[in-house]
Parts: sequence; C-alpha cells; structure tokens
Amino acid sequence: MATTTVAAKPLTSYRKYWALRFGPAPFLPMSRAEMDALGWDECDIILVTGDAYIDHPSFGMALVGRLLEAQGFRVGLISQPDWLSSDDFKPLGKPKLFFGITAGNMDSMVNRYTSDRKIRSDDAYTPNAAPDRRPDRAVIVYSQRAREAFPDVPLVIGGIEASLRRIAHYDYWSDKVRRSILPHSKADLLLFGNAERALVELAHRLAKGEKISEIRDLRGTAFMVPHGWLPGPEWAAADSTTVDTPGAVHPHPDPYAMEAAAPRVGAGATAIRIVSKAERLAKTKEARAHTAIRLPSHEQVRDDPVLYAHASRTFHLESNPGNARALVQAHGEGASRRDLWLNPPPIPLSTEEMDHVFGLPYARAPHPRYGDAKIPAWEMIRFSINIMRGCFGGCTFCSITEHEGRIIQSRSETSILHEIEQIRDKTPGFTGVISDLGGPTANMYRMACRSPAIESSCRRLSCVFPGICENLGTDHAPLISVYRKARALPGIKKILISSGLRYDLAVRSPEYVKELVTHHVGGYLKIAPEHTQEGPLSKMMKPGMSSYERFKQMFDKFSKEAGKEQYLIPYFIAAHPGTTDEDMLELALWLKKNGFRLDQVQTFLPTPLAIATAMWHTEKNPLRKVTADSESVAVVRGGRQRKLQKAFLRYHDPANWPLLREALKAMGRSDLIGPGKRHLIPAWQPAGTATASAPHKPGQSAHVDKRPQKSALAGPRSGIPGRQSPTRRTTPAAPAKPGKAPPARRHPDVPRHPLSRRKGG
Repeated sequence: MATTTVAAKPLTSYRKYWALRFGPAPFLPMSRAEMDALGWDECDIILVTGDAYIDHPSFGMALVGRLLEAQGFRVGLISQPDWLSSDDFKPLGKPKLFFGITAGNMDSMVNRYTSDRKIRSDDAYTPNAAPDRRPDRAVIVYSQRAREAFPDVPLVIGGIEASLRRIAHYDYWSDKVRRSILPHSKADLLLFGNAERALVELAHRLAKGEKISEIRDLRGTAFMVPHGWLPGPEWAAADSTTVDTPGAVHPHPDPYAMEAAAPRVGAGATAIRIVSKAERLAKTKEARAHTAIRLPSHEQVRDDPVLYAHASRTFHLESNPGNARALVQAHGEGASRRDLWLNPPPIPLSTEEMDHVFGLPYARAPHPRYGDAKIPAWEMIRFSINIMRGCFGGCTFCSITEHEGRIIQSRSETSILHEIEQIRDKTPGFTGVISDLGGPTANMYRMACRSPAIESSCRRLSCVFPGICENLGTDHAPLISVYRKARALPGIKKILISSGLRYDLAVRSPEYVKELVTHHVGGYLKIAPEHTQEGPLSKMMKPGMSSYERFKQMFDKFSKEAGKEQYLIPYFIAAHPGTTDEDMLELALWLKKNGFRLDQVQTFLPTPLAIATAMWHTEKNPLRKVTADSESVAVVRGGRQRKLQKAFLRYHDPANWPLLREALKAMGRSDLIGPGKRHLIPAWQPAGTATASAPHKPGQSAHVDKRPQKSALAGPRSGIPGRQSPTRRTTPAAPAKPGKAPPARRHPDVPRHPLSRRKGG
C-alpha cells in the first residue's frame, strides 16, 4: 500500500500563525534565557519528551517541533525533566496553547526493561547512555506533573507509547490488561500514529479560539466522552462482532452500469428512477463513514481472553485509512462508565509533504547543553537517511504497523540527495560514508498497491503474507535509481544499507540484489528470517525459508562476481507464540548445519497492541475468526522455558549445555548428545562453565509451561511520531573461518458480550 483515496488538507496550505515573524530558532529553546534571546515572551506550545533533545528528523519531538515552528508557532521543549515534582515543567512558563507530551522515540517500559523484565543498564537516548533518566510509564507521569504545574493548560499526548496504548491493552510488565492510557494520564487528546496532520490542524484551531473539548473530528485522535456519545444524529454504533471476519474487497464501480430502482409515482404516471451502481456504492461508503464499531469494554477484555483476542482482531481490521471506521470502547462501570472514542487513522503524507517535513531547518545535532556527552542513539543515526516510513509486512510481533501503518510514504529523490549533501557539508566527523538509506525496511521505497480503489477497500493485515499480493507493485527501480545517484555525489565514498531487508521482495528483482550486494554491503547484511519452522512463522506472518534460500543464492553469486567476501547476518526469535521446544530444536539444527553461531539473540517481548502479544496473553490466534473453540496457540511463559528456547539459539555456548542436555533427554532426543558432527551438543562439560539445572520431576514434560508468571516489577517508564526497534542491536560479529557463515549479533455490571465465555453478566 502507498496511497489512499481519502482527501486530506496539505500540511503547507494553512495560513501561518503571526509568530512566524520571529523566524526559525537555532534550536528549540529549552530555557528562559534562550527564549529571551529569540525575543519571545511566551511559548505557544511546549513539548515534553523522555529523550535527550537532538534536533534531527529521526527524533520525534524535533520533527514535530520544527513542523509547528514552520506553521508560525513558538515551540519550546522540556527534555528528560525530573518527574518527582512539577518544578522542571515551569521554567519555560505557561504555554499559550497546549503541552505536547511523549515518552520519547521508544515506549518507556521497552526502553528500560528487557524481555526478561530485567532493568537495562543504559539508555541510548540519554547523554552518556545514563540510565534512570525517565520514569516508568513516562507519558502518564509527565502528564500528571504538567497538570500540577499549569492545571488549566490543555494536555495532548502522542508518540509511540501513547499510540500503542490507545485502547485497553495487555501490559507485559504488570501482567494485566490495563485501561487506555488516556484515562490514566487524564490528557485532553491523544494523537496516534504519525501525527503531523492532526497536530498542525489542532494547533491552528486552538489558536483561533476553539476549545480542545470541542475538537472531535480530527483523524488520528482519541478522547474520552460520556458513555453512548455520538458525534451527530447521522451516526450509529455497531457491535464489533459485525466485523469479526474481513469483508470482501469492493469491485471496481462501473459508472455506466445502471439498474432499476423501486417505481416512483408522480403526476398520474409511473416513473422509473435509474440508480447507478456507483451511486449505491457511494451510499454504502457514506453509511460506513458514520458508523462507529464498539469494541468489548475494558472490563470485558480484562476478564475474558477470547474477547481480548476478538478486540485485537477487530482493531487491526479497522486500520486502513481508506476504509477504517471510528472505534469505541467503554471504560469503567456504573456511574463512572465512559467511552474511549478513536477516530479513523490519519491520512498518510504525500511525497511533497514528506519532503517538507524532512527539509525543515534542523540543526542536525544534539542541543548545546549536552556539551561533549555522547548520546548513543545520535551516534548511530547521525550519518543515516530515512527515505520512507510505514511497513506493509504486518509482522505480528512488530510495533511499526500499529504506529506508522501499512501505507508506504516515500520522499523524493531530490529530498534524499539534498539531505546527503547536508550531512556531507554540515555534520562534524563525516568521513564520506552514509551508514544507511532506509527506514522501517530497506526496500519498500515507493512500493504501492496498483489500484487506489482496491487499496482503499483492502482489509488484509499484510501485503506479503501468506504470499505477495498480486496487486502490490514490487518494482525496485526507483530505489536502484536513488542508490546510484546517491553514491555518485561528490564527497560520498560509500552508501551502506543497514535497515532490515525484506528478502522475499528483493528476490523479485535480481537487478536490485546485484546493485545492493555489489555496492552497498559493508561485509555484512542483516536479514530477519526469524525462524525456520512453519508453526512460529505462520504466527509471525513471515515467509518460509525458501525465500531466504533463494536470496542467499543471489547474495553469494553476486558477492562472488564482485570479488567480495560478504556475509548474511540472520536474526531469529525465541519463545514467540506458536513456538514449541521441538521448533527451537529444529532451528538449532539448522543453525549448526549452516555454520551459524549466534552471539546476541532475541527473546520475544510482548509489546502493547501487537497481534503476537494478543496471542501470548490469550493463547488464541487473532489472525483467524476468534471464538471460544477457535485455534489455540502454544505459548511459552515460564522463565525457565524462555531460557531454554533462547539456549537453543546459542547451542554452541557451554553455559547452555546442561539445560539443553536435560531438555533433549526429556524430548527423547538423546541421540543429539555426543562428540560427533551429527550431535548438537557434547556429553562433557568444561570446568567452570555451568552447573546442571534441577531435573524434571517424573512425568513432567520439558515442553511448554503455561503457568502464568507475575511480574516482579515494583513501580511505575517514542515522539509524536517515532520509531521503535527496542530489542535488536546491529553490531556485526567477527567473520567466521573461511567457508563458514559468521556469528550473528542482535541487539464485572456489564452486558454479556456475544463471544464471552463468562457465565452470567
């Protein structure tokens, strides 16, 4: 997907606010002294973020800050405030229009805790990677402090933390289904997804005197309303069970096709009114546009896993900006019962709008207040270019789709090349190497559905699973052209591609693979098969290994032709829903057969709203119609089982051998223990490497532990918009011996619902 037929007001068409006369600031001010230097007596908008302030479009608050500045607003910024009091929310004074609050480029809980619920030792978005510079559930905490500082100022929340928590959601760290973040934060409005359109219009309407409590028609926004509220008499609400299965794609309307309507009598004669199919279709779409889908309430999804899975499925089916309807979800019981209202998703930006957003006068550096401190996130992206956003892959474990959507939004060649020149000419330390031209994926640039009509009515969760849609254009020529022009720029020595490659798309273009392998691989190329077995792959919505094998053949062939020794770095996930110990064993055997010894590996982390998280919490499969008797999903919950599945990925580590030996014996696979090449692990144990874990009790299975595990966390921790890729690291491993693949690194009084299994209410 890449476009939509729904009209949207261009970002650059608004009449600029009067404060445009002040011009752009060198950096958005973070102190009263900086405001004085700019001649400001107040800020129109103050943004609060959990990240260090880096004035670069890869960082959400810088992007939206500069966008609002370009509309003429005076924008101040509060970065990583002390949340123990409201003092740090006061230095810039009272904002004239609103506070915009985000946790940062990552969800604060993902940022601070690992998939094993252990506290991370560093924070890549903080000067010198210092930990503990943001609270748990930062959006909630920051909102509370901002409200304490200035009780009458509107609060607007956004970014990935707010976006992924906009409806009732399972929270891995507290091991419960939490309410929407809106009632928790007591914010006036939530902006979800890439929020440029909603943010710009909101600012202008507030500047004209509208009350935020009356702004209820902005796409991409959520707010709390009285239970049963509807925007107008033409609106109706429908139960979510009416959309539990995807509807058929509407056929193309034939404007010349005519059909007879009911006879109409007039002036003593019978007249037949002819109604076109196009008119009938338009009426259907109009009715859809004024229908809100009521999801099961927070209390219902909290108490019934089937309803949670059903709500997840419905939520994702109503995610295409071209046909999505408003969603409603009740929160609370009795007199306190209120509705969460979500308008349809935002309309994606056009190429011209993308160019405008990325072409704003960023300083392309951290704020001077940080001095010489190193900010790892900045060091990683300072020489990289974001050429697009969105992803139509639909991987169930990924946060990109829920936040950025499936529509690909691409920048123009001119905009991309200009940014490369900006890096070359203005970024200190540039040596001629661009570290990445990519985004959420490396090779979806300018890819689109061939038919806007089909795209606007499509309800597929992925354009490439179970196979690549016949309506999807997979032409890599525009991307090849960008690569060639970029590396031909004066002063550019090398253009590397570091974003994850979608190899099932790449194999459709041998010319692209050759271009990539010959010129843009710095010895290593990361790709993400995630698994080798059909069980987990079907729950991930990932392609089978045949696509990987085809790509590897191309990669090796073109590397040899270029006279280069290059390696593929594959990523794999342990403990993903649908993964059994036998699946992990088969993956370990595949790794050994192919000479892979993984260093850093990834264990599945259930993030809010993701389909895989719904599987993990409910043991149901929302990819299919959900009922009490529908498909169950094997889930690994216990810490020991998660450790075991992770150990299979690192079968070569002696510290894992005792656990693996015990598991292999319990699985009846003792034949894989021994000294030969056909064995997975040896029978002997090097001194000091590990001690054997306690054996299973007689009759106890070494398979899947489904006992619920409570979180041990004891307290409450990314922009408008942002990107999130929390658990992978991209540091390449050292090459393996010649002929071997290298080791890889990776960073209750509620009505009974029709699907409910609960007895009674």
